[in-house]
Amino acid sequence: MTSVLVVNAGSSSLKLRVLDPADEVIASADLSPWDGSPDDPGLRDFLGGLTGIGAAGHRVVHGGHRFTAATPIDDDVVTGIGALTDLAPLHQPRTLAGIEAVGAALPGVPAVACFDTAFHAGLPAAAAAYALPAAWTRRFGLRRFGFHGLSHAYAAGRAAQLTGNGRGGGVRTSSALRRRVVTCHLGAGSSLAAVLDGRCVDTTMGFTPLEGLVMATRSGNVDPGLIVWLLRHSGLSVDEVSDGLEYSAGLSGLADLPGGSGDLRDVRLAADRGDPGARLALDVHAHRLRAQIAAMTAALGGLDTLVFTGGIGEHQAQTRAEAAAGLGFLGVAVDEGHNATARPDCDISAPGAAVRTLVITAREDIEIARQTRAVLAES
Repeated sequence: MTSVLVVNAGSSSLKLRVLDPADEVIASADLSPWDGSPDDPGLRDFLGGLTGIGAAGHRVVHGGHRFTAATPIDDDVVTGIGALTDLAPLHQPRTLAGIEAVGAALPGVPAVACFDTAFHAGLPAAAAAYALPAAWTRRFGLRRFGFHGLSHAYAAGRAAQLTGNGRGGGVRTSSALRRRVVTCHLGAGSSLAAVLDGRCVDTTMGFTPLEGLVMATRSGNVDPGLIVWLLRHSGLSVDEVSDGLEYSAGLSGLADLPGGSGDLRDVRLAADRGDPGARLALDVHAHRLRAQIAAMTAALGGLDTLVFTGGIGEHQAQTRAEAAAGLGFLGVAVDEGHNATARPDCDISAPGAAVRTLVITAREDIEIARQTRAVLAES
C-alpha cells in the first residue's frame, strides 16, 4: 500500500488528488481553467510541495485497441497515447502534459496510465460491433470503445458494497441477487453502462464520446443519414458539422438560450420561466435517458440496481425523478423525500421497490489509485 498522486486531465481543467493507503484524500488542487501546459505555475507549485508519493496514476480518456488495462508508463506507452490523439483531441494532449509535468517534478516515482475505455474493452461482440462494411471495420479498427469507464467501474463496485446488507422495506436484500447494475454517469458528458457481476456488457458511448445520450453540448445519437445529408446539401464544411455536433448541439442546441448555455441548471430555470425551447430540451433529455436505461436493462436481462453518479446524477433530484417516472415497468421507484434530500452515497428507493436506486459520488480518483497500486503490485 502506498500514497498515490492521481492526475485527472480534463478538456479544460486539471484535478490533482493525493490518496493515502486508505483512499483518503490528503492533498488536492483543482486547476480550472488549465491551459494544458506542463509548466503551469499552479501545477508546478502543487507538485513541488509533495512528499511521500509512492506512485502516480493518470487518467487517460482513450486507450484504443492497444491499451485494454491499466499500464505502467514508459516512453513507448507515452508514444502510444499520443498516437490516439485523433480519437480524443481535447484530452490526449493534456494527459501527456500531465505525465510530463509529474515525471519532471517527481523523477523516479513509478507512473501508471488508467484508461477510461478499458472497462468496456471486453464488451460482447454484439455490443461492440458496428454494422458497417467489413472492409472498413478491418482497415480502420472500427468498434464501440465506450468512455467514462473509470467512473462506471467505481460506481458499480460501490453499488455492490451498498446493496450487500440491504435497507429492508420490502426490497430484496441478498447481494447474490444484485448482479445486474445500470450505472448512469450524468454530467456535461453523459453515458450509461450495463454491468453484470462487475463486467460491462453494454454502454451508450461508442467510437467517440458523441454517441448515446443528449449531453450539454454534444448531440448524442443522430441518424448518420442526416449527417451525410448535411455534408452534401447544407453548404456546411466537415469542420463546421463536427464543431456543431460537439459544441452547439445537445441541451444547448435544443434550448437555444442566449449565450448558448447547455448547463442543465440554466435550462431548468429557463423552462420554469416558460421558455418552450428549454422545455423541449428537458423533455428530450428525459426521454432519451429513460430509453437508454431501458436498453441497458435489456442487455442485462433485467435490473437489480440503478445508480446515478456524476455532477447531474448526484445533484439534480428532478433528473432522477424524471427518469424513474418512466421506468416503473422495470421495477424502478424512488422515494420523493429521499430523492429530494439525497446526500451521496445513499439509497433513494421507494419502500417495496423491486429495483434499488442509489446516488453515488463519482470517485474516479479512488478507482485510479486502486488500479495503480494493483499494476505496481504485479510488476
